[in-house]
Amino acid sequence: MTDFNTPDQPAAGDELHDDETIVIDLAETEDDIRQAEVMRLGLEDYELDEEDAAVLSGVRELTADEIPDAALPVLAVVGRPNVGKSTLVNRVLGRREAVVQDTPGVTRDRVRYRADWAGRPFILVDTGGWEHDARGLNARVADQAEVAVSLADAVIFVVDATVGPTATDEKVVQVLRRSGKPVLLVANKVDSPRDEADAATLWSLGLGEPYPVSALHGRGSGDMLDAAMLLLPEVSAVGGVPMGGPNRVALVGKPNVGKSSLLNSIIGHERVVVDDVAGTTRDPVDELVQINGKPWVLVDTAGIRRRVNQTQGADFYASLRTQAAIEKAEVAVVLIDASQTITEQDIRVIQEVIDAGRALVVAYNKWDLMDEDRRPFLEREIEQGLVQIPWAPRVNVSAKTRWHVDRIGKHLDSALDGWETRVPTGRLNAFLGELTAATPHPVRSGKQPRILFGTQADTRPPRFVLFATGFLEAGYRRFIERRLREEFGFVGTPIEISVRVREKRKR
Repeated sequence: MTDFNTPDQPAAGDELHDDETIVIDLAETEDDIRQAEVMRLGLEDYELDEEDAAVLSGVRELTADEIPDAALPVLAVVGRPNVGKSTLVNRVLGRREAVVQDTPGVTRDRVRYRADWAGRPFILVDTGGWEHDARGLNARVADQAEVAVSLADAVIFVVDATVGPTATDEKVVQVLRRSGKPVLLVANKVDSPRDEADAATLWSLGLGEPYPVSALHGRGSGDMLDAAMLLLPEVSAVGGVPMGGPNRVALVGKPNVGKSSLLNSIIGHERVVVDDVAGTTRDPVDELVQINGKPWVLVDTAGIRRRVNQTQGADFYASLRTQAAIEKAEVAVVLIDASQTITEQDIRVIQEVIDAGRALVVAYNKWDLMDEDRRPFLEREIEQGLVQIPWAPRVNVSAKTRWHVDRIGKHLDSALDGWETRVPTGRLNAFLGELTAATPHPVRSGKQPRILFGTQADTRPPRFVLFATGFLEAGYRRFIERRLREEFGFVGTPIEISVRVREKRKR
């Protein structure tokens, strides 16, 4: 790695985050195994089901609620503006999530939703926001449809049966055929049996039998979903972390925070275009790089806007690409402009990484633009705005001068180690026993819940299952999480804790 320019003044806070990582030996010992067996015997007096037994044995399938979003198959709803895509999305979800208006091109707060049909979970993507512009129609339709389809395992193509196939519909059909993705043709606005004749005209699109549906009234939606489930794979082919090869790192942040500059700085030459105009990057850019002698795949992404409903056209689909890039990465480096006030936008980006269950490193970029007056304000902003993630490694860098960029590798390693950490069951229960003895759960309504047994069900990210005699309040679960981090590390990774309340067997 090339030598880096060092400013006269050291960066405030670096000494707090660049200390040597304390290594905790979590190899399972015979004492851990015996401890786990003894603690597990205490559960024999309680009502347990088959799923509990699978959790305790360490061999089980995740429940529908526990399957991470990145592993779920993705079903995209595509079509022209105002054909009823959002109404259909709301019908599938069973609740009003997507904003619906008669005006074509209405944008929405969210674009990805977790849905369920017949006990099978999947991700539903509303690809609204297409701009209907006669100028350059062919190129615009092709570009937008290809993006939506490339991020899905299967596609629902919605057409307005009362209008019939249009020139725009035919252009989208061409894109769908080239993609090779399975497509379900849906004829919407078939509100009564006499309207089914309108749906028959859609055979001319060449996508097979059109499914007549009334998204507004729910007519035919069950048959449509049954057919859609047959098209979806068990595990998504477009989401999740690819197996094998170097670890993937997504560079994310709000627009113009310096993601492309950081990638160029690590590579050592101008790989991606950098400009002062926000939004220069549209497509994720993958680059194999060496950091401290270790190979990584860095993914430069488009800036995440404040809300998806403020994006249109290319920006809308750039946001979709960024979400997919996060889900395919193991670690995300969230860049924050240290020279500016930390905004809700920065916090929203961090939350998106946490929701995806990815390891996290926070990099404060543009440190060369910092002055002495700004530094105390930044520390205060960090304490107030990022109080929920004290576990995330922090590094101060300047992508422009390449100062401290080499330190990112160490933090990536520690975050990835935390993401993959597993605590032996015996060690975990000894810890929980000491913790609850010193600080028991508060008494509520004359009852005090006790933790009977705990086990780590998964890693990447770490997921813990606690068996208890009563509901554990959110505040107490946060307390357990904090102490878990103090005891076992879990640097740079979110932690999920679920509680199973079990009652004693009746004698």
